[in-house]
Amino acid sequence: MRSSRVFVAFLLLASLASMSAWAELSPEARSITSETSRPRITLSSESCSALIFSYHAWTSDKKRAAKNASDDQPGISEDIPAKYQSHYQQWKKEFLSTEVGRNEWAAYANNTRFKLTITFARSNPEGATTGNYKWNDAGELVAATITLGARLDQGFPNPVYFPVMNSLVPTETSYKINGSTLAATKIAHEFGHVNRTAKVDATLYKLQAELIPQYNQIFLANGRNPNDPRLVELAKRMGGTPVEVWEDREYWGETNAMAYLSDRFAQDGFRCLLLSRIRTRVDLYAKSYEQRFLSVVQATPSINQCGWQ
Repeated sequence: MRSSRVFVAFLLLASLASMSAWAELSPEARSITSETSRPRITLSSESCSALIFSYHAWTSDKKRAAKNASDDQPGISEDIPAKYQSHYQQWKKEFLSTEVGRNEWAAYANNTRFKLTITFARSNPEGATTGNYKWNDAGELVAATITLGARLDQGFPNPVYFPVMNSLVPTETSYKINGSTLAATKIAHEFGHVNRTAKVDATLYKLQAELIPQYNQIFLANGRNPNDPRLVELAKRMGGTPVEVWEDREYWGETNAMAYLSDRFAQDGFRCLLLSRIRTRVDLYAKSYEQRFLSVVQATPSINQCGWQ
């Protein structure tokens, strides 16, 4: 029952904001197709939550969740319906075509203390989400589930919180990215969430999950006033507002997606074009997180850094 209330609270917040989220963006910011510089865009907190929800919409399948819960075998469990196997195997092959993908896959497949479940859901066809986190008594993350959409090889997330995945939007001046590469990039983003969650303090993460719905409910009821003393106190306890918590998580996912793409196109002239497009989006929406993205470029100093120095 409590999880249902959490879902409804966030869904309400996202629904109220969804109509205005893109309206706050200029036409240029809604569809970034060139690398010219533009002033940074600032969105309201409720619009930000809607943009995140548009890609990471909750998915659920009670039968599959029950099956996963009953299987405690460590490693990677691929719970993929037969009708999606062909597409999934193409996406997986693309992800594993890179050293980044192979290393991350092996890290979880060979981990005897962790179970990663990968499954599908029809309710969020072009998106993906990661959840069902479990920690042991020592505060170590021991399980997570990545849920992929059935049409993961289609659709480009918005540039605000997904500057890397959005950089794959086709333009007249660049060739179209293969759908399997797009899907693999989304998978890399989700692996980034698992990687990061394994490093954060379990107590804080659980506290954020508990307090964010409370924050949202107060925010909706008080006329959307973020200076409400109750909200200020909640943000202090959570280590930031819900938007700040969410953006921190999303940009960790995106840096992992960036690492995958940097590897995927390491010897290709298209790599510099992608990095330039990513940098434009980071400058617009994630300037305070620029160092996080720059560190991905600097991880392979022998490769042209394409102006990110």
